Amino acid sequence: MFNRPLFNRRDWLCRAANGFGGMALMQMLAQAATKNGTHHPAKAKAVIFLFMDGGPSQMDTFDPKPRLRTDHGKKLPFKPPTTVFNISDQVFGSPYDFKPYGQSGATVSELFPHVASCVDDLAIIRSMVADHSEHTAANYFMHSGSGFQGRPSMGSWINYGLGSESDNLPGFIVLESGLIPPGGLDCFSSGFLPASYQGTVFRKGEHPIADLTPPASEAAAQQRKLALLAKLNKGAVSRFGEVSEIEATIQNYELAFRMQSAVPELLDLSKETEATKELYGLNDKMTEEFGRECLLARRLVERGVRFVELLTPARPGLDRWDQHANLTNGHRINAQSTDKPIAALLKDLKARGMLDQTLVVWGGEFGRTPCAQLPDNGNMTNVGRDHNPYGFTMWMAGGGVKPGIVHGATDDFGYFAVENKVHVHDLHATMLHLLGMDHKRLTFRYSGRDMRLTDVAGNVVTELLA
Repeated sequence: MFNRPLFNRRDWLCRAANGFGGMALMQMLAQAATKNGTHHPAKAKAVIFLFMDGGPSQMDTFDPKPRLRTDHGKKLPFKPPTTVFNISDQVFGSPYDFKPYGQSGATVSELFPHVASCVDDLAIIRSMVADHSEHTAANYFMHSGSGFQGRPSMGSWINYGLGSESDNLPGFIVLESGLIPPGGLDCFSSGFLPASYQGTVFRKGEHPIADLTPPASEAAAQQRKLALLAKLNKGAVSRFGEVSEIEATIQNYELAFRMQSAVPELLDLSKETEATKELYGLNDKMTEEFGRECLLARRLVERGVRFVELLTPARPGLDRWDQHANLTNGHRINAQSTDKPIAALLKDLKARGMLDQTLVVWGGEFGRTPCAQLPDNGNMTNVGRDHNPYGFTMWMAGGGVKPGIVHGATDDFGYFAVENKVHVHDLHATMLHLLGMDHKRLTFRYSGRDMRLTDVAGNVVTELLA
């Protein structure tokens, strides 16, 4: 018959001599195990995901299609597939000019002159495909590999697989500027993984985490509350054993306590140079919000945070990158808000020697159609584009990615990926590979099967690897 030990882990820590020294030793051993726990040598240590919520138009950003201008206003020569809205079959030529940049000669829209200056560091993927054309399902799919609610986000999987290198900050942080994507906070959920791996959302403003810092007059009361929580947690563990949910809750409370000093220091940008602030556009109302997100992302990665996701800033009168009407103005404003800060992030990481170990990923949940979504009067002015998961563009930089390349292609209209398709599962598999993890071996037992981010699909895109 199995006999439980006389002391559980927390009892031993309380009663043994040099308990806190032992705890420090265990932390060091855990960090060493994390560093050696990859399946193969890693190129990247952290990920910054620049999520362009709403779905940027590939043929207006990084995938030029001259035929759209040639055939502007004409009918598509094929029947368009069903997406979300009953759109027209009239071709909509891009209102933006394109030109080649850098030694690679990659062609980029006038919307992104600053990012275009970094084009030789990018691997532009023009052949992305996804499984969903509706925002909520597509957001879940891009984040978790499933179009359904309740699966762990890729940030949670990466945090679970590698652990955090930061003692005082969560391993998975989401920076928002006033908008949460359709699907809500479940886009950043830990799903069936322990709660300690979920994304922590930093809201915009001076107090990104509610109730994190108590009034100074309550410091003693907080210490008493924490002591009581420790006593209650100890009792729960002694009664129920090492239950992952309880352990995760304990870890979250302990981390929250440490964050009370770490977060204010993180948010204090006073020690950043004026040149750095100007680089990120912090002195311009158009770019200051996303510029602050990008600068914080660099500071978070410097402090050992494993996965940082940035969300599109809110703009009056605009619905993210989701321009079903007036795309010309909407995409221009969204690009002006993000272009300079993104380029600053890439240049800053590179100047500090961090880009080689930081994987930067840009893109939305899908792309957009080459034909126009017309207003009720059928006029080809102030038109937009519908959702398109059949062929769209994302790009990657740093972290072991081959720089200065264009991978894959869509057809002449930019509707379908026709060359070297990269499915979202392939993207996830490639990201994990760059972080030193085999997507087929990074699993978690749940509901009778070994779950993984890529479900039962996905291949590493070796052509994207340096």
